[in-house]
Amino acid sequence: MAQRHPFHQWIQLEQPRLGTRVTYATDDFFAAKERVIDPATPVFIDGKFDDHGKWMDGWESRRKRVEGHDYCVIQFGVPGIIRGFDIDTSYFTGNYPPQASVEACVSDEENPQEGWVEILPKTGLSGDSHHLLPIDDERIWTHVRLHIYPDGGIARLRVYGQVKADFSGVDGYVDLAAIENGGRAIACSDEHFGSMHNLNAYGRGVNMGDGWETARRRGPGNDWVIVALAQAGIIERIEVDTAHFKGNYPDRVSLDVGHFESDEQATHDSPNWKNLLPETKLKMDQQHYFEALKAHAPATHVRMSIYPDGGISRLRLFGRVGEGNS
Repeated sequence: MAQRHPFHQWIQLEQPRLGTRVTYATDDFFAAKERVIDPATPVFIDGKFDDHGKWMDGWESRRKRVEGHDYCVIQFGVPGIIRGFDIDTSYFTGNYPPQASVEACVSDEENPQEGWVEILPKTGLSGDSHHLLPIDDERIWTHVRLHIYPDGGIARLRVYGQVKADFSGVDGYVDLAAIENGGRAIACSDEHFGSMHNLNAYGRGVNMGDGWETARRRGPGNDWVIVALAQAGIIERIEVDTAHFKGNYPDRVSLDVGHFESDEQATHDSPNWKNLLPETKLKMDQQHYFEALKAHAPATHVRMSIYPDGGISRLRLFGRVGEGNS
């Protein structure tokens, strides 16, 4: 399992499955602008060329022979607060930009011309490296504009943050865990084979890799994950989907709820968890629905425990924002 980075508890606002798109670039002669948000890890293919030269897995502009610099615009599928960037120059060595900066704005346009605010000042870059850059700003944004000075290639831009959905006027069931609503997996015991952030993604899992899966447990205990709900609410229906998990699905699952003032307080061993769903058997490769849940006060976080280990494709927590009907 790859080492966790400092923004691991935040989601990737740039991911295309949220509807995020690269809407403009001043130049992408050598490598298409869309690749800068490709969810796959960048690769280098020795000897691969196209009509414009060496094929590179990222966004790359041509060598600039006039004044100015290049930039690209990314429009989020859902608005969010930005907590950090990873400007990744993997495999770009003699062709990476020596500096970059980032602006953000709020707009309904694909390529806004006004309203940009610098949130990351001009920062030095190195070749073939990850640059993990924290952002301390509570504003909600719809776009970012990545500037490179003066030209060159960026393999990936990862934008870590928090979805901020508008719940005004919401009446009826809402998936309080859904990524598009602002739900986030914030901690787990293990994610050796599959990220906890897959649990609340759009749709059903496309394969076994598109879920949360732990290593085989060889000692006592069980695995668990904690999800911060998009808004405090009453959970009335649970869906636990083991799609594609057959010889490695958990034997049983249970869920607890809690009301915490911050993510930091929602620890696995907190005494404030209250049981919502007792240990219940699971089956392989299917959706499980639970409605006979224990009554509870409005919750901000949910702890899902699996016994003893294994993989879950999706977790849906349907309920009502606020006080609900408890």
